[in-house]
Amino acid sequence: MLRKLLLYLSNQAWLRHFISRYPAFRNIAWRFVAGETIESAFGVVQSLRKQGIESALDYLGENVTDLSSARESTDFYLSLLDRMYSSGIGNYVSLKLTQLGLDIDEEICKRHLEEIVSKAEGYDIFVRIDMESSAYTQKTLDIFKDLYHRHKNLGVVIQSYLRRSYDDVQELVRMGARIRLCKGAYLEPPEVAYQDKKDVDRNYIILMEYLLTNGNYPAIATHDERIINHAKNFVQKNSIPVDNFEFQMLYGVRRDLQRTLAAEGYRVRCYVPFGKEWYPYFMRRLAERPANVEFIVRSIIREAIS
Repeated sequence: MLRKLLLYLSNQAWLRHFISRYPAFRNIAWRFVAGETIESAFGVVQSLRKQGIESALDYLGENVTDLSSARESTDFYLSLLDRMYSSGIGNYVSLKLTQLGLDIDEEICKRHLEEIVSKAEGYDIFVRIDMESSAYTQKTLDIFKDLYHRHKNLGVVIQSYLRRSYDDVQELVRMGARIRLCKGAYLEPPEVAYQDKKDVDRNYIILMEYLLTNGNYPAIATHDERIINHAKNFVQKNSIPVDNFEFQMLYGVRRDLQRTLAAEGYRVRCYVPFGKEWYPYFMRRLAERPANVEFIVRSIIREAIS
């Protein structure tokens, strides 16, 4: 129930304006978000690289409501790509289509995405389309398929909690697409998504084994140590080279496991989100670990009475 509440609150603008005023909340958020600026994100990328961990930069933002904001996000990504290329920091970005205007005009969103992907292609930078809630799954895949025929530096995400994902994975593998497999972090109805963790995990393992055997450099995105160990055993048993895939994890989550995997010779990439629109992303991370909520509440109370 707490997870569902946190996911609901992640979309409440009034709560964001209220709670983000408190330094305690912001300080906790920086555990999972690499600050608000390109400079702060680059600092995290450099630190991770020293540990043998690569990065995926994500400028946070979603569900923009006007075309000027969508254009602003597009221009920011174009500038970010220029900065990444000139500085040699990173070769991978991640983005959401609702940040580029998907809720407003699909064709304009597609043009914005193609601008970003085209520039990234010239810089040899990979672009991953994040998957949002199930309301956007088909639209996201349609746009991906259209652009992928022209730009092979483009990948997409599949969520194991969606019932449709096995069919989607099969189709994308036939195309040769690069897939990032995650569990999913949105509140979904039972007719669309598995509700029990054991079912989500079981589907994840099925999809993971299929991708490790048939996929084009899949990204295994999970912090679940049981699933990670299953992947390690599976690739060893089936003689799958460790450079045929990579593990992906979120900034601030299981840093110890990230370092351990990198030390063991696996490719590890850390998803590094940054920007002023950090609140919805952070609330979804809290939903994955509700124990942090008590700490935040206590901190806010202490500040309010001090």
